[in-house]
Amino acid sequence: MRKIKRMLNSQYKIKFNTIFGNWKSLLHTGFILCLLACLFCKTPSAQEKSEWPYFHGMYRNNKSAETGLLKEWPENGPELLWTVSGLGSGFSTASIAKGYIFTAGRIGKQTYVFAYDMYGKLLWKKPNGFPSETTKAFGKSNIGSRSTPTYDDGIVYHLDEFIQLTAFDYKTGKKIWYLNLREIFDAELPDWGFSPSVLIEGDRLYCSPGGKKGFMVCLNKKDGKLIWVCRDIPGTAGHSTPIFVEFGGYHQLINMSSNSVYGVDRKTGKLLWNSKFENRVSINVTDAIFHNGYVFISSGYGIGSELLKLKASGERIVPETVWKSDLMDNHHGGVILHKGYLYGAGHDSRGWFCLDFMTGKQMWKSRGKGSLFYADDMFYFLEEKGTMKLVKATHEKYDELSSFEVPEGGKGMYWAHPVVCGGRLYVRHADKLYVYDIKSK
Repeated sequence: MRKIKRMLNSQYKIKFNTIFGNWKSLLHTGFILCLLACLFCKTPSAQEKSEWPYFHGMYRNNKSAETGLLKEWPENGPELLWTVSGLGSGFSTASIAKGYIFTAGRIGKQTYVFAYDMYGKLLWKKPNGFPSETTKAFGKSNIGSRSTPTYDDGIVYHLDEFIQLTAFDYKTGKKIWYLNLREIFDAELPDWGFSPSVLIEGDRLYCSPGGKKGFMVCLNKKDGKLIWVCRDIPGTAGHSTPIFVEFGGYHQLINMSSNSVYGVDRKTGKLLWNSKFENRVSINVTDAIFHNGYVFISSGYGIGSELLKLKASGERIVPETVWKSDLMDNHHGGVILHKGYLYGAGHDSRGWFCLDFMTGKQMWKSRGKGSLFYADDMFYFLEEKGTMKLVKATHEKYDELSSFEVPEGGKGMYWAHPVVCGGRLYVRHADKLYVYDIKSK
């Protein structure tokens, strides 16, 4: 009891005897125990509980478990809480963790990672790697960062469009380690820049630079040291980010290359299976979706969508096609699986679609094209020309409840994916990040 008294006096400047008087009687009532619980039990705030540390979330399905959100917006949209400017060019979206908001953008020839507090105050801005330029297509149009920063265990990781990977201290932005994956693994720079975000599991970091010396690699997240490489994947680097899958006795990573979908044993780096999937420009952007032994893949530029069934045969895994469709040939806005149905936008097929996951049957279609997010039984459809729509998550019909126009943050399409976290809607366009209050009052 004397130790508790000294601690309260020294650390919290509480005059113990003055406040509590006869502490023996209070102890019997349990008051002091309640006080200590309040002082020393670390209860996270609502904002700390609401985190979105990865691109498309912790479970990589682009679905939030949040509730208590508006089911309809005012005519001019929900309240705009604040806007940040100075992000430069790019399509990185927001990741949120520990009361920090992270994103990335390109200013001049340099890509930067930014950290803001929950009120939009800039906390730090640090360069990822070294200034770079290119004669590739993305050096002339659609310039800027693609990858979204990944937060894990006090560190922020970011891959820039030139395949430079940097680990930063999340509080200060201090560089912890840096690797030029393009040089290390002899990787060819994609025509439209490097887009995937890194994936973290335990002490391991996974990414797919697409190099001759390492197509997919596993690194120690603490220091960047190599754990394994996989060189057997066909094609060049895709633009999608891997997903975690448990199937066939293997802990897999499933991802897309320029011309195939593939599965890798994340323990050893062994290529387990692959299936050809190549469009007319050899670009695959949309993340794969796995459910109950089935893998859904989609891409624009003339190839469409496909559902594969994985079959385990001894140590082998064999993919078999279940269905193919020209519908919902997703460009790069993402697809979400919800209650047995797929939702997303088409490229050549144009429009928002809902398809039956198991059959590919079209349930409904509506005009538009863009990216999407799911939360609280609602879809947030961000049209690539700037209209944000609130759509009920149902396969029965297209049911749009509200919409508003997101202000321009610069030139180009609205291609950064929206994020809902902590009762807020985050929308990035070019140089600006807009943050809206969507909590139900």
